[in-house]
Amino acid sequence: MTFKRIAAILMLPTILIFLSAEATAFNRASLELLKKDVAEWNAMRSKSPESAIDLYKADLEDAELNGANLSRTILVRADLSGAQLDEADLSGSNLAMSFIKKTDMKEANLSGSWLNKANLKNSYMVKASLHRSSLEGANLRWARLRGADLRDTNLSNAILFETDFTEADLRGANLKGATFLPNAVLQGASFSAGTILPSGKPADRGWCTRHGARFDQNFTSSNASIQAPPVELPATATMTPASARTGMNAAGIREQELLRDDVEAWNRLRSSRPEMTLTMEKEKLERASLRGADLKKALLSGSSFAGAMLDAADLTGADLRNANFRKADMKGARLQEANLQKANFDRAFLKEADLSGANLSGAMLYGATLSGANLNGALLEGASLFEADLSGADLSGANLKGANIMDADFSGATLSPHTILPSGKAATRSWAVMNRATLIP
Repeated sequence: MTFKRIAAILMLPTILIFLSAEATAFNRASLELLKKDVAEWNAMRSKSPESAIDLYKADLEDAELNGANLSRTILVRADLSGAQLDEADLSGSNLAMSFIKKTDMKEANLSGSWLNKANLKNSYMVKASLHRSSLEGANLRWARLRGADLRDTNLSNAILFETDFTEADLRGANLKGATFLPNAVLQGASFSAGTILPSGKPADRGWCTRHGARFDQNFTSSNASIQAPPVELPATATMTPASARTGMNAAGIREQELLRDDVEAWNRLRSSRPEMTLTMEKEKLERASLRGADLKKALLSGSSFAGAMLDAADLTGADLRNANFRKADMKGARLQEANLQKANFDRAFLKEADLSGANLSGAMLYGATLSGANLNGALLEGASLFEADLSGADLSGANLKGANIMDADFSGATLSPHTILPSGKAATRSWAVMNRATLIP
């Protein structure tokens, strides 16, 4: 990183203890214990059964967790794809926006859990308990829920393409706005007058008969609202000595320490010298806490911000080609006119971010959360938006030519006649209606 004048930075102590401010607040030793020895993990949990455990954004892909006690656990945006969770206890846990694809969850207890916007595609959840859970907007494509308990469960706006509900209990479930229910397997599934269909109307005997389901006219739904799970955002950070950093000279370490350790001081420095050219190409800022950082027009190509906290950061006009933002928190970040060609936003959280006029051609946005984001005039040509959440996003004037939008959520998104679709043609009202978006004049 180069400044013309860095005297203020060089006044820092030679060796600083600074916050690496990892975007996860949990104890990594505990996470490793969970992966290594479920029995010992369960013994630890049994000593304080009412305590919530923070595993925010934890990587548990392919982990063997059969019978694990993960009740009241914060697993927001965690990766549980391919994991074995048969008979695991996830009751009352927060799994919002988590990836649980192709996961074994036979007879798992997910009652009272929070799975909003979770990706459960192709998961095996036979006889699982999801009683009074919330799966609003969840992706249940090809999920197997045979014999599952879904009483009083919120499935509004869920994706139910070829979901197997054979013999499942859907009495009192809310399916309002859910898509592809007619393509789901409903043989022997139980519905009641308290079950709300995608149309918003209650289920009745005639509808059930036509779909091979059973109708229970005596079931009484609970009127109590589903309780929210433990909070999802981390509030603590770990301390790492600057001397542990490698691959940087002393001046580089001191410069980066100022940014990582004291964002407010960094911002004051930048505002006092707006003419400075900031170069941070190929920097390593993984899991750094950079909330609200001023990085306007910075040269950051090839830098890594994987897992970093960048909420409300200002990256307007920055050069971020080939930058890595995998699983980064970027809510409300400002990225107007930024060059983001081939940047990696794999499962990044960009809710309400401003990407207007940004160049995202060839960018990887797999599973990224872009709900409410401003993509007005953005270039997304050739970008991968596979399973991305674009609900409520402004895509007026955006160019998506050649983009991969398979399983992307456009519900409530705004398009205009100047929006270019992946086909290369201008957006039409019929395309907008089919994808539950809005076409403005």
